[in-house]
Amino acid sequence: MIFEDLPTTPTSEELIDKAFSRAARSGNAKSGLEAQQSMLQTAANIMSDNLENVVTAWPDFEYDVNPFYYELADAILDVSISHSDGDAGPTNGVDALRQSLSQVGWAGRKTREIHEEYQSRLRKTDIDTARKHRQQAFARLADIVEQVDEHLRLINDARNALRDLPEINADEPTIVVAGYPNVGKSSFVNDITNARGETDSYPFTTTGIGLGHFERDHIRYQIVDTPGLLDRPPQERNEIESQAVSALEHLGDCVLVFLDPSGECGYPLESQLELREAIEDQFDEVPVLTIGNKSDLSRDVEADYHMSVETGENVETVIEAAIEAIDYEPELPFDG
Repeated sequence: MIFEDLPTTPTSEELIDKAFSRAARSGNAKSGLEAQQSMLQTAANIMSDNLENVVTAWPDFEYDVNPFYYELADAILDVSISHSDGDAGPTNGVDALRQSLSQVGWAGRKTREIHEEYQSRLRKTDIDTARKHRQQAFARLADIVEQVDEHLRLINDARNALRDLPEINADEPTIVVAGYPNVGKSSFVNDITNARGETDSYPFTTTGIGLGHFERDHIRYQIVDTPGLLDRPPQERNEIESQAVSALEHLGDCVLVFLDPSGECGYPLESQLELREAIEDQFDEVPVLTIGNKSDLSRDVEADYHMSVETGENVETVIEAAIEAIDYEPELPFDG
């Protein structure tokens, strides 16, 4: 997954301590002007290299991140950044992360400039003056790193929030399962896939996301159950949840909307139908199939398919209908 290997970001204090302690050891191994030059070079290199590595470890959100993960990251970072900062101000999400990465990149360049400026002063001077110049350089280097401490902390918070996202392959054909709670969605996902126990929680959902996989004709399909997002009307979702649903628009190639006409789920059929209409409006560019589940109890609803996960009736038919609706054709390698 694109965020799982992101390294821990040091705080300014940790980076300064690391740079200056190694610089001291470097200086102890030499003497005179050479010791001062070595200390400055060691400290500056550690700071600039670490700051630059913080930036380059992240993917380019414009070019390297699938739109699904971009919007999902934006929603998650809206939550994590707001919580960590208390009041993060007008810019949250991916924009706030990118601003922090930009500031850390600036700090990395600035430490290199300070190194170059002071190394030239250390080449032709006496040892006392050289020591003063090196101390001045250290003070300026520390000041630069301290200026970006809040940005380093924000980047590390973002890393912690994103690194454990469920591994969803945005390039694989994906079926999204929607509908009110207790209509049989998770049972369906578990029944046709290896999804048992394969759940992860997003910050904006009250329960885990169900993710399963199955194969047909050597093609691997993903199927996603999204409790906390597509199990209630749009007006009941907060802004972050709505953004997460828009991320699913980039992922879903087919949506199965489950209805329970028996009413056993605890929600009136009228409300279930209203939710279906809202989902059809939201996912207007992909096939949306209405599935009347619990057919062993009731078929009293107009639906594309009636089935019963409990008895197994038409479960395979629904799967095949979703596959046909997706009409996925894998890209074949160019034969030349």
